[in-house]
Amino acid sequence: MSTLFLRTLREDPADAEVASHKLLLRAGYIRRAAPGIYSWLPLGLKVLAKVEAVVREEMERAGSQEVHFPALLPREPYEATGRWEEYGPNLFRLHDRKGSDMLLAPTHEEMFTLLVKDLYSSYKDLPLSLFQIQTKYRDEARPRAGLLRGREFIMKDAYSFDIDDEGLEASYEAQRAAYIRVFDRLGLEYVIVAATSGAMGGSRSEEFLAPTEIGEDTYVRSPGGYAANVEAVTTPVPDAIDWADAPAAHVENTPDTPTIDTLVAVANAEHPRPDREWTAADTLKNVVLAVTTPAGERSLLVVGVPGDRDADMARVEAALAPNDVEAATEADFAKHPELVKGYIGPGVLGPQHRADGVERGDENDTAIPYLLDPRIVPGTRWITGADEAGKHVFELTAGRDFVGDGTIEAASVRAGDPAPDGSGPLELARGVEIGHIFQLGRKYAEALDLKVLDVNGKQQVVTMGSYGIGVTRVMALLAELHNDELGLKWPAHVAPFHVHVMATGKDPQIFEAAEELASGLESQGAEVLYDDRPKVSPGVKFKDAELIGAPFILVAGRGLADGVVELKTRATGESENLPVADAVAEVARRVASAVQG
Repeated sequence: MSTLFLRTLREDPADAEVASHKLLLRAGYIRRAAPGIYSWLPLGLKVLAKVEAVVREEMERAGSQEVHFPALLPREPYEATGRWEEYGPNLFRLHDRKGSDMLLAPTHEEMFTLLVKDLYSSYKDLPLSLFQIQTKYRDEARPRAGLLRGREFIMKDAYSFDIDDEGLEASYEAQRAAYIRVFDRLGLEYVIVAATSGAMGGSRSEEFLAPTEIGEDTYVRSPGGYAANVEAVTTPVPDAIDWADAPAAHVENTPDTPTIDTLVAVANAEHPRPDREWTAADTLKNVVLAVTTPAGERSLLVVGVPGDRDADMARVEAALAPNDVEAATEADFAKHPELVKGYIGPGVLGPQHRADGVERGDENDTAIPYLLDPRIVPGTRWITGADEAGKHVFELTAGRDFVGDGTIEAASVRAGDPAPDGSGPLELARGVEIGHIFQLGRKYAEALDLKVLDVNGKQQVVTMGSYGIGVTRVMALLAELHNDELGLKWPAHVAPFHVHVMATGKDPQIFEAAEELASGLESQGAEVLYDDRPKVSPGVKFKDAELIGAPFILVAGRGLADGVVELKTRATGESENLPVADAVAEVARRVASAVQG
């Protein structure tokens, strides 16, 4: 400890929000360099290396071979796949001294694809799986929670290359099994959920989520085993309803009703229905969104959802990827006076506004596209805006009085909603994404012309899979899960040191005994941090040891006079005395047992 490059902090840093962020900074594992960017210190690198080792071992066990690409890359490959534009503001772009466009890689699909294209040409070379553990860069708009969401981070990304879909399926399952082994070995609880592919493209997609309240991802589960990221949940579509006997739509005065709650109150007070009260579920909420393409083109879209639900922006963004989506601004509304805030209805949107037969894409077609929630099936009846301040239309019937340009999974998912596969009601939980696997298919191979000769000597486009693990995020999550009010409590298999040996007191014999214990433990294969600082009080040493979080703390102090040393187990807080003569063998045994799990 007297020579270790380390300074611990007693107070939580002002900008640290979650436990892992606070403790990794306080215990001297990382230091902030800029928002979302951190320097790694000796203790942090030791833990990171152990996490990487588990990932590396299981990737190799699954038959994947390690490579390493540069982080600084040319524009051209990303332009060929469309991602130079698709990544939008999240991509770090720069110029070299010659003015050439470069980027800091957010991910490396293009480089893996081009490398295989450069070296392989026959189906006999496949299947192939390659991986790397590399630093990635994404210009997050809101970096937060330390290592959990940064602008520079370390990721393991792997890619499989197969001659056909059957081969891809086998490669995917091999990687999926490897992920299960990785997270099991690291001692992480996780849920495997169906996910969207987003801008990555491809078909099958699954996320590995670690359940935690600090997670940014919401996922759902059903009693029957359905599990999905909320962005990937599909709505069971009701049957259409016969509208032959539906009353005609009629416009009513509804002053001062810009919200769903005020609308329902006025509807029940002044326009009651005979069978029951109106509820928010009877209203149709039309949400105006601004959609910006990767090329920077901005346009409006209106999404219609039942009034008892909100538009979930995460679901909207997943449905409209790779576009950016936000709520329409006052400037957007100013350009569209036909949109009367609080009273927007289908009459000025989509097909209703094209009743004169003008086709989409005509220069005279000014209608804003209109997408509907899947629950809004023909025959359903709604209260919605009449496109005039203070007025709503009642009994507006889908299919008869209005239609949309299509459907969109945009409405919020609620606990109790039916699972899409009929396996029961959904429950919601939050989690941190620690892994994501995709069946990419042929998107990148086609864009970059990755082909090999098949068994018949014909050119065949290779099919690919993509498999990522957030290595730094996994480390942060382990810190998040293993701590208490005193500090970190690392599991033995990832701890920077197995045993923290302390000499407490001023007697030179105590320091000699502590040094012998440390040397003896090292000879038995234990990794030891020895606090040899001569002028530091026992209280400070204990605080540092508990903050740093080694699994075992072995204390040589006043008990030496009675022939004993104290052993503290950090995970449980239990303390016991061990005979000095037996201490090395006993602690080494416990370390070995803890490392093996």
